[in-house]
Amino acid sequence: MTPTPNSTEKDQQTTKITTPKAPKLILENIWAFPPNREILGGTSYLITHPSGNILIDSPPWHPHNVEFLQQQGGVKYLFITNRDGISKHIAKIKQEFSCQLISQEQEVYLLPNLDAISFEDEYSLTDYCQLIWTSGYSPGSSCLYYKSNGGVLFSGRHLLPTKDGKVAPLKLKKTFHWRRQQRNATTILEKVQPLSYVCPGASTGYLRGRGYVAI
Repeated sequence: MTPTPNSTEKDQQTTKITTPKAPKLILENIWAFPPNREILGGTSYLITHPSGNILIDSPPWHPHNVEFLQQQGGVKYLFITNRDGISKHIAKIKQEFSCQLISQEQEVYLLPNLDAISFEDEYSLTDYCQLIWTSGYSPGSSCLYYKSNGGVLFSGRHLLPTKDGKVAPLKLKKTFHWRRQQRNATTILEKVQPLSYVCPGASTGYLRGRGYVAI
């Protein structure tokens, strides 16, 4: 007869299931979180910097991740790359870290009563981070260009990993405007220079744990 687990064993089993994997350091000052089911399996990133940390899209909301972010010095900015990067816990993230939300103007309405910053085409978040509108996947799809590490592009769902180890725009069921996305994919890769790495916001299983695509 199989013994029935007691309450302590049940708690331990639940913890094993619900506790997310720890964020991984993938490049200098850049951490990748495990995929978040709340944002369709999207991957969030953290850029740590003495002038203030930048969180890119919503990571899994869990005490372990909150503690990790606190240990790294908190969050100054939370940048949303596209509408699917918004989790139901985004208000809790803002409240916990008193961070500033930023989204492209066509999707900022999805962040009501959160005092979010909106931008049109480009926005200099800091001296080392530029936000760039790249509509196509969604109306307000945007990327973040980080000037360190030889240039890093956080592409959200605008550019995704492919089986051959590269990145490309992919036509999906939720794609808003495919031709516009194709045009913007060409434009941004010409605009952001130098560029050494792309950190995509989804389909990161193709990266085999690296967390980036080398360009």
